[in-house]
Amino acid sequence: MRYLQGGGLTAERQQFREESRLQAAERFAQVEASSVIAKDLRVSVRSVQRWRQTWEEGGPRALRSQGPASLPRLSEKQSAQLEAELAKGPTAHGWEDQRWTLDRIKTVIGRRFHLTYTIQGVRRLLVRNGWSCQVPARRTIERDDDAVAGWVKETWPCAEGSRRPVEHGSSSRTKPASP
Repeated sequence: MRYLQGGGLTAERQQFREESRLQAAERFAQVEASSVIAKDLRVSVRSVQRWRQTWEEGGPRALRSQGPASLPRLSEKQSAQLEAELAKGPTAHGWEDQRWTLDRIKTVIGRRFHLTYTIQGVRRLLVRNGWSCQVPARRTIERDDDAVAGWVKETWPCAEGSRRPVEHGSSSRTKPASP
C-alpha cells in the first residue's frame, strides 16, 4: 500500500499538503509562474495548475483541506469485535472449512453489525486493519508425509538415475580437440 491507512493520508501529511497549497496561493497573488512554484514546493506543475484554477474560482479558502474522504463505517470497538469474530474461525459461523473469504467476512459483518459492505469495501477494511490476502497451500487430506519421504529416498533416485549419463564430449557444443 502506498499510505499507512491503506489509501488515506495521515493527519500530518494532510496538514503538510494543505500548507503547500496555501503557500502556493500566496505566490499566485504575486503572479509567479506555475513551473517556479512547482519546483520550489517540489510538486508537479499540473498540481500547481489545478490549485491555481481552484484558487481563482474560490480564493485561498478553497485550497484548505476538506478532511478525510470518508469515515470508517465500523468504529474502533466494532473493528475489535470483528477481529474477535474472525479469530473464532469460519466453522464457528457455520461454514464447513477453515477458509475466510471476502464474501464470508461480508456476511459476518452483515449478521453482527447490520451493515452492508461490498466485496471491495471488505478488502479495504481488512487491509486498513492490517490483514493481508493469503492463499492456503492445497494438500490432499489423505497425504502421508512418511510415505512421501520414503518415496523421495527410495524411488526417486532410481528414476533420476535412468537418465542418459553425460560424458565429456557428448554435448553437441563440445568437440574433441583435433591433434
